[in-house]
Amino acid sequence: MMKLRIAVLVGGLLLAGGAAPALAQETAQPAQAPGRCTTSQLQVRLGRVDAGAGNRNVPLVFTNRSRAACTLQGYPGLVMFDKQGDALRTRVRRTPGARPKVTLKPGGSARANLHWTVVETGTETTCPGSARLMIIPPDERAHTEIPFVTDRVCDQGRLDVTPIR
Repeated sequence: MMKLRIAVLVGGLLLAGGAAPALAQETAQPAQAPGRCTTSQLQVRLGRVDAGAGNRNVPLVFTNRSRAACTLQGYPGLVMFDKQGDALRTRVRRTPGARPKVTLKPGGSARANLHWTVVETGTETTCPGSARLMIIPPDERAHTEIPFVTDRVCDQGRLDVTPIR
């Protein structure tokens, strides 16, 4: 005669035919990694401009204004505009370096550094001034715009930018 053994799972305890209760094994769910930051999750602003010897340096600060953590990795896209809203020639030069994946908790910030020169180069006789800067976060299509009032950006509109850190 064959014995039938019955096991019942009750509230996380495995009860098997008269045996003492044993803890049932649960499959652990891996923590879900934060998704990439979208333009709508970010507030972008300029930090303090550091001026000297014909050069300008300023941090471009990205702050997570959402309620969830998100990640940024790489370089932002940039386009300058004048007071009339016309796009200015903008040559973005990505400075070499590691492109770490940065996780921004709600309220957390990361930055890329911008550099430009205010001294004419080559055959330049004038350099346009800008009024606004369009920023496209890495891997995004949507953009945001911020005031970017500069007296001039020389070297044919060249902006050097570091990876976001």
